[in-house]
Amino acid sequence: MDATPIWLMRQAGRYMTEYRELRAKVAFLELCKDPRLASEVTVTAAAKLGVDAAIIFADLLLIVEPLGFSLAYGQGEGPIIRPALRLPGEVDRLQEVDPQQSLAYLYDAIRQTRADLDPELPLLGFAACPFTLASYLIEGGGSRNYRHTKGLMYRDRGAWRALMEHLARNLAKYINGQIAAGVQALQVFDTWVGCLGPADYREFVLPYTRMMIEGIAPGTPIIHFGTGTGTLLEDMRQAGGHILGLDAHVELDEAWTRVGYSIGVQGNLDPVVLYADQAYIRSRVQRILDQAAGKPGHIFNLGHGLLPDTPFENVVALVEMVHELSSKR
Repeated sequence: MDATPIWLMRQAGRYMTEYRELRAKVAFLELCKDPRLASEVTVTAAAKLGVDAAIIFADLLLIVEPLGFSLAYGQGEGPIIRPALRLPGEVDRLQEVDPQQSLAYLYDAIRQTRADLDPELPLLGFAACPFTLASYLIEGGGSRNYRHTKGLMYRDRGAWRALMEHLARNLAKYINGQIAAGVQALQVFDTWVGCLGPADYREFVLPYTRMMIEGIAPGTPIIHFGTGTGTLLEDMRQAGGHILGLDAHVELDEAWTRVGYSIGVQGNLDPVVLYADQAYIRSRVQRILDQAAGKPGHIFNLGHGLLPDTPFENVVALVEMVHELSSKR
């Protein structure tokens, strides 16, 4: 294409009037499990924003239930997973996932979306990385310090290995189902891995992220993204993926130099910049495009997902700015 491509994490969300109206009538997980509604939300967001890719409307934790846990979302709260996996012996109760059976609704949503979407527009799928999924299962939800996760990791390396290998294997199957259903690219999220230092990442995470990525059917581009990962980028590069997603805590040009230009990068506007006036947003867009310097392999995105009360008009303006400013190069 003639301009830098752009899509946005959480581009279908509460900042859109249509989404808020739908969520007033339909619970979040119910929406995720209704292929027709999931397609509607995905396609509407992509069309209204004019982005260069749609991302299937789903939840990072849909695989939790087939693994043998319950998943719920309280009003205005994050995920609640029960029973939390706290003891080494509890790793044995993890179930093997048959994604075509237990997650058929997601694959139906992908097929429906692919049929409803502009045929020229790529559809992205996504999944968690093993460490982030493990942390949700162990903590029972989000955490500030990941005490239970790190505690299991440090205390019992055998149980940790068994847990991570199980998750890596089943996540790869889950992702391959998305590819078979029709996604053209994937983003794998290691949202919580920034709580670790480089040595711990290399020992406790990298082998299993690599195992998952190597289990994914070849030929589909993979974006490998994490937050708080400024000290981990070279190691994440070694774990795998064709494009490295950058959060807003690193400078794009410096990060790309560190990981090498043989891999693409995605990012990395701070989502809170979208609350500023459009002249300032434009200056920050230009800064990132200048850092990318027109090199092939840059996808414009935020450094994390859109926040629920982001001004909608600024999101639309952002997409237009990226297309306009990058096409002048």
